[in-house]
Amino acid sequence: MQTQFVLDNLAQFVQVVVDKLPAFFAGILIFLIFWLLSKPIAGFITKPFIKPNISQLVQLVIRRTTSILIVLVGLYIFLHLVGLTQFAVAILSGTGVLGLIIGFAFKDIAENFLSSLLLSVQRPFKLGDIIEVEGYLGVVNKMTSRATTLVDLNGDHIQLPNSTIYKNAIRNLTANPNIRCTVDVGIGYDANVDYAQSLVAKIMRKQQAVLNEPVPQVLVNSLGSSTCNLRLYFWINSEVNSKQKVASVLMKSVVEVFMQEGISMPDDARERIMLAPENSGTTSQIKQEAPNLSTANNSQNNYHDDDTSSDHDDIREQAVNSRDPEEGHNIL
Repeated sequence: MQTQFVLDNLAQFVQVVVDKLPAFFAGILIFLIFWLLSKPIAGFITKPFIKPNISQLVQLVIRRTTSILIVLVGLYIFLHLVGLTQFAVAILSGTGVLGLIIGFAFKDIAENFLSSLLLSVQRPFKLGDIIEVEGYLGVVNKMTSRATTLVDLNGDHIQLPNSTIYKNAIRNLTANPNIRCTVDVGIGYDANVDYAQSLVAKIMRKQQAVLNEPVPQVLVNSLGSSTCNLRLYFWINSEVNSKQKVASVLMKSVVEVFMQEGISMPDDARERIMLAPENSGTTSQIKQEAPNLSTANNSQNNYHDDDTSSDHDDIREQAVNSRDPEEGHNIL
């Protein structure tokens, strides 16, 4: 009796399977068609809505999202044909829950991915720009969905998570290549300050690397123990000239002109106390001052290096020729 019951159930199951076989194969065929055509259909559907200026990452996300939705539709049709409609609804509704669970489990990864999307849309910088974020300064070499790679001025690679870049201030040195530079010069209190200022202003006007607009300025910055300190304010094009090289050329020119004009540039006075030998019973004190720059030998300062070219292109070349430390497609 029990054996007969099992055989009847088995026969009934086989009959159900046989009856569902056409729908099963049809469902499999439909699902495969949806799966194979998901990418072309997604590309065709999203093409009118994707503008050429949208970043590659945003375009990729839109196409892949549409493609996944198409595959889910094919899966729903397959399950519906084989009589698992409720199961299909459960899967589709559970997809959103699964997404939330994955989002919480991979919070940092999701945060970096969303930050990369926002950065690629807003574009606060582009490849080759020199930026500073969180104290890190370098050339933007690559951005992936996880991190942005900078090549700093020493040629080292710095990988910053995209969430760090998005949440912090970004200083773009390439967006406006004109930067203001300062140089400090100290002159003696016996010097004519107005005349010294006019000489320095003339030197800056003669230097081709210094921009005429905004106008260079020479202001009294502070009063030291032995010097009246002047500060030079001037602007340069950082893509053409180097801040450090221009400052070096200006300082050398100022020293030479001040020496020719007899304007002193004293150092802070230093006092040295020398003790005589113990058996002499006497102590001698000798006060020595640092030599005045105006009495230095001009013949020792014949070296001139007026090269003020910028190093930005050299750094960019280093970035291009360096090994890529991060796998993944560039999204900028």
